[in-house]
This record gives sequence, C-alpha cells and structure tokens, in this order.
Amino acid sequence: MPHTQTHYDVIVVGAGPAGYISAIRCAQLGFKTVCIDNGHNKKGQRSLGGAHLNAGCIASIALLESSKIYYLLTHAINEHGIFADNISLDIGQAVARKDQIIETFEGKITDLFIHHGIEYIHAKAKLLNARQVEVISHDCPAPFVLEGKHIILATGSSPTGLACAPIDGEFIIDTAIALNLNAVPDTLAIIGGGVMGLELGGIWNRFGAKTILLEAQDRFLSLADHDIARAAYQIYSDQGIDIRLGARVISAKVHNNKVTLRYQDQHGTHSLSVDKLIVASGRKPNTENLAAPEANLLLDENGFVHVDENCRTNLPGVYAIGDLTVLGPMLAHKGIEEGLFVAEQITGMHNLINYDALPSVIYTDPEIAWVGQTEQALRAIGEPIKVGIFPLTANLRAQAEGQQHTESMVKIIAHAETDTILGVHIMGTHASEILAEAVLAMEFSASSEDLAQTIHAHPTFSETLHEAALALKNRALHLPL
Repeated sequence: MPHTQTHYDVIVVGAGPAGYISAIRCAQLGFKTVCIDNGHNKKGQRSLGGAHLNAGCIASIALLESSKIYYLLTHAINEHGIFADNISLDIGQAVARKDQIIETFEGKITDLFIHHGIEYIHAKAKLLNARQVEVISHDCPAPFVLEGKHIILATGSSPTGLACAPIDGEFIIDTAIALNLNAVPDTLAIIGGGVMGLELGGIWNRFGAKTILLEAQDRFLSLADHDIARAAYQIYSDQGIDIRLGARVISAKVHNNKVTLRYQDQHGTHSLSVDKLIVASGRKPNTENLAAPEANLLLDENGFVHVDENCRTNLPGVYAIGDLTVLGPMLAHKGIEEGLFVAEQITGMHNLINYDALPSVIYTDPEIAWVGQTEQALRAIGEPIKVGIFPLTANLRAQAEGQQHTESMVKIIAHAETDTILGVHIMGTHASEILAEAVLAMEFSASSEDLAQTIHAHPTFSETLHEAALALKNRALHLPL
C-alpha cells in the first residue's frame, strides 16, 4: 500500500552506526525523522545496523572471543593448573553465537526507533534533489517520493574487489563471507594486511587454520607507529600467522576445490595453493545509484561524497557522514560522532569534531590502539618531542592474567617543550579500553605530567599509561632507571 506520510523534518538514508545514531539524535531534538535502509542479514531478512553490525567489527569481535577461548584451552590452559582432554570445536555453534549477538543488538536498535518515534522504511532510496528522496520499497509496488527539510546520507561502505581474485562466494570470498564459514579451512590466505585482514587472520589462525597474510606494501601496518607495527609483526608471527610483505597477487584461480595464487615479491614470482582465499583489500563508499544524475551531488574521483568541514554536501540541506566522506578514516565511532554533529548542527548548535583525537583500534589479540600522531610523522616535520615507553611485561595485572607479551607496550609522545600529549600508541591486552583515558587527556590538551600525577588503581592495566607518562621523565616505577 502507498506510504501515507510524505513530509519530514529529517530524512536519514542508511541505518549503520552513523545513520541510526543520527536518526536517534534528530528525534531527541524534536525532529520528525524517517530512516530508510535496505540492509539485510545473512538470512536475507531486513536488518538495521549496517555492515558494522552484520559483517564488521561486532561480528568480528564475537568470533574473536570464541577463538581466544578455544586457543586458550588448546594451547595455554595447563599453566593455570587446569587440564582438559578431548577439546573439540563446533564452528557452527560459534557462528550461531555471533549471529545471536547481532540479532539481539539489531532488535535493540528497532526498539530505540520505536521509543523515539522514528519511522523506519526498509527500501532503497535515491536522492532526487536537495529536498526529495525517491523510495523503492519492498512493501510498495510503485516508487514514491518523500520530502525533507534536511537529508542525511549515511549509506556506509562495502568491500573492494580485486580483478585478479574475483569473488565466487565459496573458495574466493570477501570479508563478510569470511565471518560465516561453516568449517575451519586447513589452509587460508588473506589478501590485505590492513585492519580487517589482521582481524580475520587472527580469528581463523586461532581456530586452527594455517594462515598466510599477503600484504602488497613493504612495510607492515604503515599507518601505525613504527614501534607498534614492529611489535605487532613479531607477536602475530609468533602466533603462527605467516606474514609476507611486498607480496602483490597476480592471479587467483580455483581448481579441484583449491585456490591457486600467483604473487610477486622482491624475490620473484611464487605460487601458493590454499583451501580458502579472503580478499580484504579495503572498502569503497556506497555511492553507486545514491543520487539521480540530475541531483548533481558532487563526488570525488574515488566515489566519496564531497563535503566541507561541517559534513555539508554541495546541495543545501543535504549532509553526508560516515564512510561516505574522507573527513576521517572508515571507523564506526567516526560516523557516530558525525551523526551527532550533523543532527545538532541542524538545530543551530555550533560544536566541532576533533579529528586529531579520533581513536583507532584493531581488534586482534592482543589489540592495537592509538590516538594522535605517530613518532615518525612528528619527526618528519621536525617537531621537538619526547617519548615514554612502558612494556606490559612490567605490569603486575598483565603478569597475573598471563597476558604479557615481550613486545607489548604503551607509548606516549609529548611535545618536548610544552609537554602536551601528541600521541598515544598501545599494543597489548585491553588496548582499546586503556586508550580511552588517553583520548580524554588529549581532548583536554593535557600534559604527560597530568597523566603522571593521576592516581591509578593498582594493579590494573590502566597503570601502564601512568607508567609510560612517568617514563617520559625517566621516573617509571616498575622499570630500572
């Protein structure tokens, strides 16, 4: 039947983290809001939450926890005086647990929409102009048009394919399919050593797959601080992941239920045969068919929506947030912050987003997390800096939990003259949680001495941040001078 309501204060296109949070905030501010989304879960059912919930970090973290428990039981439980025989793995149950977590949270988003009076339309949407959106609904035989005073585009991103390794959904798979395998492959290769490649590599390596990571760049984790990247390379290699740098894949073909890859590195051309190949070569913005040509929505050469520093597109009253823009990295919390920012901007609030204090996290085990500048970037511009490093091996809580890795660390970079914190980089257990204090400190332009003077509970993982701040002045309490 036709849609009866046609005029809204705000139309949000997309219900991933950026979209649904923006819709909620708009509703809180008193705007009549509708959210249009075409998302499905793996069963083909309508689903809110976007790729982040269904095929991204939430799904990845759920499987990571299962893989950590399995690895502990099969590799490290004996040192606790606990002995267990005949440990078996039901990967289907692990995936089902992950699916249940996703379904539960999706239901909570639905409940929030109902609570805030947000209308939800499961449909495809196309921007017609600065005030109109065409809706092609699964429940309505003909398209209809909605009008909004403000339109927020938040359609997210999707995995980028590679011509040399075409996805077939069975042997050569993308990152979404890789979170739903029904069996652990004996051998697994991953193209791409970025965030998703590392997260998936860690999961399936712990479940028992012989995992090979093929990274085209010569430097591992080039965006991370070099000390952290070196530590990560060593730790993940020690865990059994075969990391091959400077490896550019030429072709991938399926034959006799195996994937044969050919790749080049500095030593020449090599061949590799595996059971599964995951293509984790990055993501692209979902802007195809997002706007009608006559809407004249401005995109850049890579398909990102062109916006100013306030997330405004070239069309008045139309905004783009999250993975659709290049204002910041493709992170869920970046999109969430932009969703809040735009909703409040519509009301006339003049807040700002501090992209310099935007945290980044890689959900591996141990985790990698950072905020601010890297040491190499600061030295490249001649910034006077001082560095404090504290290893997790010197932290009592990490030792008690058996979570210390020789290379794990907390690293703080401060300005040599003002002592302002410029960057914090962590490799270790609970890195993402420890980082939150550092983000807050940077948001308030704190000095390393402020962290050094802050009382931390003992023993805790958070003490590592305190000790790193002390190490800047050669005052670390649990390290020799």
